[in-house]
Amino acid sequence: MVKDKDLQLVTDIGKGDRSAMSDLYFRYAGYLRALCSRYITDDNDVNDILQSCFIKIFTSIDRFQYRGPGSLKAWISRITVNESIRFLSSCKKAGAFKDNLIKETDEYADEDPEVDDIPADVLQQMIRELPDGYRSVFNLYVLEEKSHREIAEMLGITESTSASQFHRAKKLLAARIKEYRNMINR
Repeated sequence: MVKDKDLQLVTDIGKGDRSAMSDLYFRYAGYLRALCSRYITDDNDVNDILQSCFIKIFTSIDRFQYRGPGSLKAWISRITVNESIRFLSSCKKAGAFKDNLIKETDEYADEDPEVDDIPADVLQQMIRELPDGYRSVFNLYVLEEKSHREIAEMLGITESTSASQFHRAKKLLAARIKEYRNMINR
């Protein structure tokens, strides 16, 4: 008997078991949707990307190498992030990664605000509301722990644009956190 449910799912999918495909989908769809939503804000685009992800997962499951518990989740997460970034890169032509200037004040220049008292869903919504380029760079740098060099390669931008967008994302988040605190302390 297989101890790891993921290994069993992969084995069964490899044998063409459609119920295993359904099980994998229902097991991870919510998680992958949330992961994709870190990068993509439009729900229709999220649905399209999620569909592409599952097609890619199911058609390339034979290339997956099981490395222990959690390895399937890591693999499908990487596919989802890559598909989200690929989508954003295709939007680059529309200006998503231009180094747009947002009116900034030096008040938040080097500030890393405390976020421990901010509810996770509020903070996540603040991040989702960042402009596309800022949000993508912020997520890749903070959550995926990519360097500005890696981000630049992934997004087809320069390292300095990556660093600049990350800095501006932090400033914008700091301002929004301050606004949130002012609003709840009234």
